[in-house]
Amino acid sequence: MIGPSSSAAELIAHLETLRSEENVATMARFGIATSRALGISNPDLRAVARQVKKNHVRAMKLWRSDIREARLLALYTAEPKRLTKEEARNWSDDFNSWEIVDCAADLFVEARLDELISEFADDKREFVRRTAFAMIAGAAVHRKKEPDAAILALMPLIEAHSADARNFVRKAVNWSLRSIGKRNHACHAPALALAKALAESPDKTARWIGKDAVRELTGEKLLARLR
Repeated sequence: MIGPSSSAAELIAHLETLRSEENVATMARFGIATSRALGISNPDLRAVARQVKKNHVRAMKLWRSDIREARLLALYTAEPKRLTKEEARNWSDDFNSWEIVDCAADLFVEARLDELISEFADDKREFVRRTAFAMIAGAAVHRKKEPDAAILALMPLIEAHSADARNFVRKAVNWSLRSIGKRNHACHAPALALAKALAESPDKTARWIGKDAVRELTGEKLLARLR
């Protein structure tokens, strides 16, 4: 039986018992890196996380295992208030899958490691750069009490990297722009203005990002909600 006192090794042994080769094949079809995957669903992993509670030191050991599910469990059970910029940087060196990145970005936002956003955006590695824009999207959605000016101050990064054609970057840049635009009425206008500007860009990737964001930010349901 696993619980809050379980060690990293005990948790990894438990995860091994939940292996599903069928699920691994399904994950691969969604672009998830599966070379070190056990095929455990995220809801099942979250259930394990609730059972074993947060433990920052143990999370660090789980991450070092290089197993997909152990790393996700590390992200679910790390303690945001204890997470340092250096630890986040070390983890980012291992990023190789969009779902790990997006889960880590949520943790980094909760840990308020905002200084890493511009640093990650300037990083040339695809998944590290994606982290920056996943963090922007997360901050726009989850930081309800954050001043709008702080969120809008991140938009120059969107414009600066709108021509990065790599799949996992362009999708995250688009996601961050749409998230800012949907945040509230005050953020909608500047985000839509940038989206329209990108839609007219001579760069193919920037045009795709802009046109898709314009389509979503001009939807009737969203406009009704923001009124």
